[in-house]
Amino acid sequence: MISHMRKNYRKSMTQPDPHDKYAVKTFGSASNPMVFAHGLGCNQTMWKDVAPAFQGTHQIVMFDLMGFGDSNTSCFSYERYQSLEDYADDFIEVVEETCSEPAVFVGHSVSAMIGVLAACKRPDLFRNLILIGPSACYLNDGENYLGGFEKQDIEGLIDAMQSNYLGWAGQMAPAIMGNSERPELTDTLRESFCRTNPEIARHFAALTFWSDNRSDLAKACTPALVLQCAEDVIAPVEVGKYVADQMPNATFVQLKATGHCPHVSHPAEVIQEIERYVGSANSHL
Repeated sequence: MISHMRKNYRKSMTQPDPHDKYAVKTFGSASNPMVFAHGLGCNQTMWKDVAPAFQGTHQIVMFDLMGFGDSNTSCFSYERYQSLEDYADDFIEVVEETCSEPAVFVGHSVSAMIGVLAACKRPDLFRNLILIGPSACYLNDGENYLGGFEKQDIEGLIDAMQSNYLGWAGQMAPAIMGNSERPELTDTLRESFCRTNPEIARHFAALTFWSDNRSDLAKACTPALVLQCAEDVIAPVEVGKYVADQMPNATFVQLKATGHCPHVSHPAEVIQEIERYVGSANSHL
């Protein structure tokens, strides 16, 4: 039972309660947990138009990554968080603390890949993985792999965050969100960026954009759905297809939505695809 393993996982009774540590919020059904994880510079409110759609049939779990949103930043240290694997340990802690059965995990952007890492470590905790705009490696690798970024692109991005974080937020938010005809969406993302501690955001961005988790994809046997947008400046279509192709049990769906944040810009389509996939997966249990 997950509840039994949860007790064994805790290191010490003196550690902060995970609900406070990650600002965990739960609502909805008492069973069928569905856990939502946000992307870089964001927080759990980004799921406000998606998560409630599942509360009638699922226990909804939302949380903030350490250093973001309302997480308890007194628990953050640069020594503790040296790789995406360290954040995967946090995801495991959240699932063990809140879920009494394997969860459907819904992760956006870098959290999609962190979810894959968590499922590799603890496959018993995850029923399905819903990966929205994932990337296993952002750096182009010669002619064999297109990640979307050259080395100098990533260096420039990280340097811009260091020298002028608010300027970076103002420049990157419209590029990431896309959908320029709806400027209110860009405003939402920019405001989220600007509420984040710049140094923590820069540290996490470096971990994200320099990461290479391609070798982990084949180890992730949990059934997965990859949702990919067109015109995504962070994770091009080729990247999403690569993730799905390399995972043993993944389904790839090309959304009509554009940009990198379809759960914000096109929540109805995201809800529809999750419902279709989870419903089909449950029918085969």
